[in-house]
Amino acid sequence: MNGRNFRSLLEAKWDEKKFLCVGLDSDINRIPEAIRKEDTRSTIVAFNRAIIDATKDLVCAYKPNVAFYEARGEEGFAALRETIAYIIDVAPDIPVILDSKRGDIASTNDQYAISAFEHLRADAVTVNPYLGGEPLQPFFERGDKGVIVLCHTSNPGAGEVQELSTGGEPLYKKIASLAATQWNKNGNCCVMVGATYPEELGEVRALVGDMPILIAGIGAQKGDLKKVLQHGLDGKKRGLIVNATRSIIFAGNGENFAKSAREAAETLHDAITKAL
Repeated sequence: MNGRNFRSLLEAKWDEKKFLCVGLDSDINRIPEAIRKEDTRSTIVAFNRAIIDATKDLVCAYKPNVAFYEARGEEGFAALRETIAYIIDVAPDIPVILDSKRGDIASTNDQYAISAFEHLRADAVTVNPYLGGEPLQPFFERGDKGVIVLCHTSNPGAGEVQELSTGGEPLYKKIASLAATQWNKNGNCCVMVGATYPEELGEVRALVGDMPILIAGIGAQKGDLKKVLQHGLDGKKRGLIVNATRSIIFAGNGENFAKSAREAAETLHDAITKAL
């Protein structure tokens, strides 16, 4: 265990009026030639370090998606671990969200939790609630770690399952209610809602109170920031982790890619703070 507390780190960033989360979905095929090294691991790490150095004073969290690392085998997994270690080293006040959307039976989730929190040293993890709350206990029982439950995702086909009626209410609202009550005994539960569904976001906020909500879909997916803030902020004008990925880390593809990322991050950060 590394002694870090996700909610405390996040609250401190909200105190600084920082709500932007930068997704580190570092697709090797899109990394600029200017930063490429002799091998895959070094290339990904060098790129991530440049993005982190350029944006760390603007963000409330970083969110690497495991798929972009696992797809590169041992080198990719090593790059993920080195990236998280680098964040903890140069920006120890910024929490790391591992976007892995884990969800299996309890014995398997126990291993996923060990990987995420002990081996990779992430501060929070995204989880899939399809199997119910019982098998998610290996995540929930780690009270210092954030557990971000998928509630209503940003993809166009989300409603096919997430809006199915369950006892007169859509499934995503049932998930939000469970996350806010019986799944949140350690106060470390959070939910994820897509920016592309602002009305649903408002319904979720009404159910979860001041719980942190991770917002996906700002940027490349064209989520409406104004509507997100209108429907998603809690009563204290806090409570949001606004993620943007491709629109920031791949804002430029030349030698000045990090500067372009900084400018894109700054633009979104300023837009959020001006609307508070």
